[in-house]
Amino acid sequence: MIFHIETMMRHVPALSIRRRSLLRTAGLGVLAVPGFAVADNIPGAVVPIQGLCDALLVIMKAGRTTSFPQRFAMLAPAVDRALDLPFILQEAVGLHSMPPTPEQLSELLRAFRSYTIATYVANFDQYSGDRFEVAPELRDAGNGDEIVHTRYIPPSGDPRTIDYVMRQTNGSWKAVDVLLDGTISRAAVLRSEFRRILSEGGFQALVTDLRKKIADLSGGTITD
Repeated sequence: MIFHIETMMRHVPALSIRRRSLLRTAGLGVLAVPGFAVADNIPGAVVPIQGLCDALLVIMKAGRTTSFPQRFAMLAPAVDRALDLPFILQEAVGLHSMPPTPEQLSELLRAFRSYTIATYVANFDQYSGDRFEVAPELRDAGNGDEIVHTRYIPPSGDPRTIDYVMRQTNGSWKAVDVLLDGTISRAAVLRSEFRRILSEGGFQALVTDLRKKIADLSGGTITD
């Protein structure tokens, strides 16, 4: 992953080491990729994270010679399968206490999804022998949630750990939070940032902020 973990946690959707190191780290742990095959007996909660890692390597190898919109489209399905973006957004924004209109919610979710994917694409933009590992063993997180333990192993330097908090909803496992080094919650970082923007300018201010970030990340090639 060429994503700076602290950057990813700060931005989305969704971690100040080098920016590229962050997205790299947001990846995964003992089913090594490149080109890993899906093991027969891995738990269901591991599968979408392994798939995200696999897709990240694909866009990394495609690199900047492939257009940003193309890489965005290549990665989007894996992000949708791995991350519960509606839940993450709900927790970050606090939709129960300040419910938006259906139109506002649709607009905000669309911008948040595009921002999440664009953040990955912008940071995972080259390959230099990076490796991801996804641990096949799950850790109980309570209330039916499971933690998928992952590591990013760069060509040089120390590996970084990323844990995905997985929840099963309607038969599908998706991440509802991402923990950097086992402690830094991406959901908590988003909650702090998003609620500050909402308190200052409301839902439209948050949508506008996300759209600006999408444009910056994609060089103006992606709009939500």
